[in-house]
Amino acid sequence: MSADSRQVIDGSARAHGALKRYRLRKRRSKERGVALIMVMGALAVLTVMLTEFQTESTADLSSALSHRDSIRAEYAAKSGLNLSRLLLASEPTIRKAAAPIFLLMGGRSFQIPVWEFADLVLGAFNDQAGGKRFENLANVRLEDGENLGLDGAGFDVKIVDEDSKINVNLPAKADAFSQVRTGTAIATLISGIQYDPLFENRDADGQFTDRQALCSAIIDWTDPDQQAAVCQLGSDTAQTAAPEDSFYQQIGMPYVRKNAAFDSLDELRLVRGMSEDIWANFVEPEPGDAEKRPITIWGSGPVNVNTANAQTLWALSCQYAVENTPMCSDPEEAIRFISLVSLLKGFIRGVPIFNSPKAFINVMGGKGMFGQVFASVGLQPVQFKSPNETMKAVSAESTVFNIAVTGYVKGPRRETNVRVRAVVDMRGAPEPPQAVTDALGALGIALPGATPGSETGAAEGNNPGATPANLPEGATDSALANYFKPDPAGRIVYYRLE
Repeated sequence: MSADSRQVIDGSARAHGALKRYRLRKRRSKERGVALIMVMGALAVLTVMLTEFQTESTADLSSALSHRDSIRAEYAAKSGLNLSRLLLASEPTIRKAAAPIFLLMGGRSFQIPVWEFADLVLGAFNDQAGGKRFENLANVRLEDGENLGLDGAGFDVKIVDEDSKINVNLPAKADAFSQVRTGTAIATLISGIQYDPLFENRDADGQFTDRQALCSAIIDWTDPDQQAAVCQLGSDTAQTAAPEDSFYQQIGMPYVRKNAAFDSLDELRLVRGMSEDIWANFVEPEPGDAEKRPITIWGSGPVNVNTANAQTLWALSCQYAVENTPMCSDPEEAIRFISLVSLLKGFIRGVPIFNSPKAFINVMGGKGMFGQVFASVGLQPVQFKSPNETMKAVSAESTVFNIAVTGYVKGPRRETNVRVRAVVDMRGAPEPPQAVTDALGALGIALPGATPGSETGAAEGNNPGATPANLPEGATDSALANYFKPDPAGRIVYYRLE
């Protein structure tokens, strides 16, 4: 083979090799990045899995923390409720201790509104912020005490006496006096000419309801009789009326009049004519703030004129005032009275304006220091038709209280709140020291000065070993009597956990 042929063959081989290498490089260039794509895909899948796992773990942790904090907040609220009941129960003891001071000052003893300062007084058992408020109030150091304060939780408490309001449940007592008194009070409360627009439009049921119809509907809902109530300003006697109509059935409502007491404030929404505007003006002007309400369903009856708000005090005064009393007929006079009372209550918080029902009559008649204050701003004295009947409708003390306690747990990113509402009736509740004596006496343990079996101990005449036929085995009449004894912390008549 010649040299030229070999050169041709070698060149062809090199060209063929170069072509193969070129094709190999081209094929490899097409496959370049596959590993990267596979790695990125794997990372994406792992990222999604880890994100989902983290989301589920975070949600589970947040749910557990929220549940834990809600439990802690609930028990903090319940602690505040129990402490509030204890504070209310101790008021008679505090009053007795302060009685000599009142006598030295030339005045008579009066109920001390300890509930208005509950948030400050109970600060010793609250969180750090509440403890600081108590230290500033009492000028003490809580660090020197034991078993004080809450760790990691706290509560806000507000107590409002329900006896400072007009009780719309009184007609359920089935006596004509209660029906007339409540009807007149409601009629007076809604009588202002500034409320005329509320009764000129259709209500929530598409009906026209005037003042008389609204007042009668409230009374008829609670009274047990079948006669339509007549609400008349200035009336102090029962009025004859036709039988109650079938209004609720006529407009297609699936209920009739209850003819029994209201169980809750929300039940008032079922009454004829109870529009949102009526509700906002006369039932709950500020939702959640019981102090602003002029009416109640839990009060004991007589209105505490020392704690009643200005609107309720105006309605109560005009309810029993003689006709054409300027404060009741002149809107400007009424506004002047409400403004002055609101100013006085804010200025002398905790000090009663009236230390007795008789003092209320005197002050409204322009007598005494506060009567002169009213006269100094141009308010005309109020003359009552019957001072004796007026004094029966008013009081200077409260026995039924609305306690709203909000327990909270504060975290770095959220705050958990639980609210407990309770209405406590303190009527007949013994003072805590007397309750301790009674409890020990029931066990046969006599304190100095107390004898078992006396009024301060077990019920007189009981035989603990006897078992009446109508009691379970092992029970005694003494145990049954002790069960029905009044609780020194009052009787809960309404309870709600929010």
